[in-house]
Amino acid sequence: MDAPQLKRNSDDVGWEYGVLYDPKTPDKVKCKLCGKEMSGGVFRMKEHIGHQRGNVAACPLSTKEDQAKCMNALKEAKHKKTRKRQHDEELRSEVNINKPHLDDELQEEHGTQTAPHFQGPMDKFANHINPEASLAARTRQQNIHDAISKEKTHVVRQYCARWMYESSIPFNAIDNESFRLFCEALGQFGPGWVPPTQYQLREPLLNEEQERTKKKLKSLEVEWEEQGCSVMTDAWTDMKRRSIMNLCVNSRGGTCFLSSKDTSKDSHTGEFIFKYIEKCIGDIGAKKVVQVVTDNATNNVAAARMLKEMRPNIFWTGCAAHTIDLMLEGVSKLPWFAKVISQAKALTVFVYAHHKTLSMMRAHTKKRDIVRPGATRFATCFLTLQSLHEKKSQLMSMFGSDEWHECKHSKCVKGKQASDTVMSFAFWSSVIMVLKVFSPMVKVLRLADGEKKPSMGFIYGEILEAKKSIKEASNHLEKNYKPIFQIMDEKMKGRLDSPLHLAAYFLNPFYFYKDPNIQYDMEIIEGFIACVETFYYGDFEKQNKVVNDEINLYKNKCGSFGKNLALKGCEQNDETFDPGNWWATYGCHVPTLQKLATRVLALTSSSSGCERNWSSFEAIHTKKRNRLDVNRLNSLVYVQFNARLFNKHKKIKEKAIDVIIDDGNEETVEDWIVEQHQEDQATNVGVVPNTQSPKVRDLYDDDFESEEEDEVMLDMEFEPDVFHETPEFCDTPMGY
Repeated sequence: MDAPQLKRNSDDVGWEYGVLYDPKTPDKVKCKLCGKEMSGGVFRMKEHIGHQRGNVAACPLSTKEDQAKCMNALKEAKHKKTRKRQHDEELRSEVNINKPHLDDELQEEHGTQTAPHFQGPMDKFANHINPEASLAARTRQQNIHDAISKEKTHVVRQYCARWMYESSIPFNAIDNESFRLFCEALGQFGPGWVPPTQYQLREPLLNEEQERTKKKLKSLEVEWEEQGCSVMTDAWTDMKRRSIMNLCVNSRGGTCFLSSKDTSKDSHTGEFIFKYIEKCIGDIGAKKVVQVVTDNATNNVAAARMLKEMRPNIFWTGCAAHTIDLMLEGVSKLPWFAKVISQAKALTVFVYAHHKTLSMMRAHTKKRDIVRPGATRFATCFLTLQSLHEKKSQLMSMFGSDEWHECKHSKCVKGKQASDTVMSFAFWSSVIMVLKVFSPMVKVLRLADGEKKPSMGFIYGEILEAKKSIKEASNHLEKNYKPIFQIMDEKMKGRLDSPLHLAAYFLNPFYFYKDPNIQYDMEIIEGFIACVETFYYGDFEKQNKVVNDEINLYKNKCGSFGKNLALKGCEQNDETFDPGNWWATYGCHVPTLQKLATRVLALTSSSSGCERNWSSFEAIHTKKRNRLDVNRLNSLVYVQFNARLFNKHKKIKEKAIDVIIDDGNEETVEDWIVEQHQEDQATNVGVVPNTQSPKVRDLYDDDFESEEEDEVMLDMEFEPDVFHETPEFCDTPMGY
């Protein structure tokens, strides 16, 4: 068997032309085209291919296209560094602790202040940084200015790291921009700063931050007025069995948390949920609310009927992410799929069950784990199968090595089964087939679960596209795709085929102008008319104008709809295309229809934004802090969750964020690393065990509460892996 090519786990364009040739020296690379070996990593490889002079000889075999691709990558890397430097400067400029009125008052009381001292070349001969001595003596000493002294910078980092280790602060907290702002403010202040007391953090400072957050949310309230919003509500149960119901609002700008309510003494009946939502709608403003989104629990369905009677112009829809998850659950229970998933689970459980096999696996995969935690159990299933396929060659190399054959675990029954599985061509062909079927549905799940752009206008159309992809993957054999379609249609009925979903699909020009025959589909047109009747409830004149007048201009591409710019603007469904903005630009000559279209196409299709609020509750309300009263818990979640909203758009621009990956959610991977008991194996796929934390929830949550959290400790740390939008594999015949 040929040794697998060594390659960094990266999507960098340089790895298209080079490989690592020395596993012990990850900086040494070899050109695939001319065979030249060089140091400097993938950056030097791009200079080599791109004919960048100065550091390495040019590749004689690279084409003009190769050179242009690598030169563009080099320029982008340079621009990225420039943008980061500019961002850091902007971030630093935001911090200003020298308020004029405060300086004047201090000068009157204490005299003229000395300007803060920044380090210079002579400072390396000054006293070493010693925070303990500073705290004891309260004497001023030099400030830190990074990049002046590496030794002193390292000492400061040691103190920072020590505080994080002792306080059990997650490593990713160091990337928080608020922390960087705090460091800058502390640097401007200088030695002698006294941290706030616990009381100040609990009361005055928390209240001030809450007021600051409310002011920042004012821009979203303006958006609610102009384009409407969605109300999302869900409940969460803490470790003391206190039930907390929270309310979130979603609009084009994202999801924000408004409030929570202690409902421990209340029964979560449909009437109770209805009253809570009705009050919230009144507080927000009924004219701003277009829809209410919840999960598909029976008490929510009862509340929906009551809301329809009270407010017939507001839609109530089920969570699309839940529905897609139900589809994945149903498909995974089909015998052929269940067999493949069971084989894969047996393999991963065996590898993670023994220190020796786990060490061997990580050695061959360069410390990359084969199990990937997802936001749900079925997301974990897909991600882990995808990870196994990506690491196929490394796993085959591991089970074919002398080290494996000399290992005692290779002689046991489960070891032989794991080896047979990895070396089986039929198994890998089956994994590819499962991924081909799951991938289209997971793509829809990512759309529903993400907030890159409003998803209401895309859900129905993307499910139809998913069916086409699954049919093609099944070689167009009805016996192969029919059981899958039956499950999808069953889960979709009454959830994702409502008048609102159908109208949004019809009003999305990307789908309609690509397939005008949509207008002849009775189900879609009846759904559109029903949507108009609800949106303009009680206003027959506007209903008539939309259905019998303005919609015809849209269907016939009249006026602005027929402009070349309008048609060009909806040709591709890329990240920049937003059908709501398209209507705002080209629908001015049909104002009544335009108002409906812009509001409907600005809606979310999922309540995932509200459910992600659970992680905020759990992070704040730990077992060490379970005495927090609901009001303080509410304030902390309000500040924390909305801070995430403010930072979300920056992160989306900087890198791809896969919403179905949750590296901190270890509960979803339990089935893949821990062998199930006999009674557990007899249960249905995806049933959540009683030891779950509130983070992992049942798809049907009839009592609207989560199970009480038991402390489940998994001695695992998952290494991050590269995210691929779709699995990369060659075509394989259908095997079922």
